[in-house]
Amino acid sequence: MYLGIGDLLDEAARDPKCKAVAFTECNNCSQARLCATPGTGDYYCSGNDLSNFIKGAQGGDIPTMAAQSGKLLQKYIDSYIDFPKPLIVGINGHAIGISVTVLGLCDLVFSSDQATFHTPFSSLGQAPEGCSSLLFRRLMGSKANRMLMLNYKMKAKEAYECGLVSELLPHENFASEFAQRLQQIAQLPAESLRCAKRPAQELEKELLHKINAKECEQLVERWQSDDCMAALAKFFQRSKSNL
Repeated sequence: MYLGIGDLLDEAARDPKCKAVAFTECNNCSQARLCATPGTGDYYCSGNDLSNFIKGAQGGDIPTMAAQSGKLLQKYIDSYIDFPKPLIVGINGHAIGISVTVLGLCDLVFSSDQATFHTPFSSLGQAPEGCSSLLFRRLMGSKANRMLMLNYKMKAKEAYECGLVSELLPHENFASEFAQRLQQIAQLPAESLRCAKRPAQELEKELLHKINAKECEQLVERWQSDDCMAALAKFFQRSKSNL
C-alpha cells in the first residue's frame, strides 16, 4: 500500500490534468486507492497492520525487517512532502496511527463531526512518524504531547479547534458534503492551487525530509527493542481476550 500510494502520487504530480488528490476511505475495494468516493464505514483507517511486526520477529531477522520497513516508511512520507499539488483528505470515521500523523502534511482535511483521531504510539512501544513530532507541536502546542506521548484520543471538534482539521461536516451527510467540496475545488485554476502551497513547501522541504529521516531512524530502533515487542504482544493478547 505504501509503495502503491507513493506511485500514485508521483503519477498525479506529473499528470497535467490532475489538480489535486483526495484520500478517502473506500468501501468498494480491498486495495489502497485514491478516489473521490468516501466510504460510509465506522473507520477512515485503523492504522498499520501490527501483526506484520510480530511475524517479522518470528522470522528471526529483526534488524533486516526493521531496516527495510524504515526505508519503506521514509519513502512513503517523502512522497507527501514532495507532492506539489493540494492533498485533500476526507475523514469519514475513526482514524488511527499513520492516517492521523500524515494529516499535518496535507493541505485540506474535511472530517465527519463524529470522527476521532488516535495515535497510540507509546502504548505500543512505537514512536511518532509522518513529521508529526514537529508539525503536531506547531498546530496544537502542548496538546501534541497528549496525543504523541499519552495516547490521547482526540474528538473531531477538538481536532478542528486546534487546526488539524480544516472543516467539520455533518456525519449523516458526510459523503455528499465532501463530494461537493471536491467539486468546488475542481473548478479552481490549477496553477493558483499550486501557488497557494509552493512558497512554504519549497522553504520547508529540507527540514521536513530531515525530520522524516530522524523519525524513521528512531522507529527502526524501536522495532528492534524488547519493550516494543512486549507492548505488541500485550496488545494482541488483550485483543484476543476481547473476542
